[in-house]
Amino acid sequence: MPSNPEPANQPCPVARSLDVIGDRWSLLIVRDAFDGVRRFGDFQRNLGVARNILAGRLQKLVEAGVLQTQAASDGSAYQEYVLTPRGERLFPVVVALRQWGERNLFASGERHSVLIDRRTGKPVGRMDPLTRDGTVIRPADTEVRKVR
Repeated sequence: MPSNPEPANQPCPVARSLDVIGDRWSLLIVRDAFDGVRRFGDFQRNLGVARNILAGRLQKLVEAGVLQTQAASDGSAYQEYVLTPRGERLFPVVVALRQWGERNLFASGERHSVLIDRRTGKPVGRMDPLTRDGTVIRPADTEVRKVR
């Protein structure tokens, strides 16, 4: 069975991204971090993940610069995990996955969560890729070009 190339050698940005956040637990940790979860025990409680798996994913996310550790904000001996600017740039990815799930994985009227804009109290608008002039762009309107 062929092994995956090292992330730094992969020419595809999607493949490199998946090496960092492409497993279930890592992306759910990032989602929870956006929701304000900061402590190991809170991540574990929310996710129901084994301690060793959680510890490994948190370490990988810290090493990748998605999360950083800091002293607990309440002055206790605990440490907290917070999103870095690199991690915060994953917000559109999490929103896009959320919206895809809302549209495709729930039956009409089925109970689910909704992302709300705190300023307006209304659901966040649907995300779509846009051209530079603001027009929605579809997959058939795009192509991938390699750059050096």
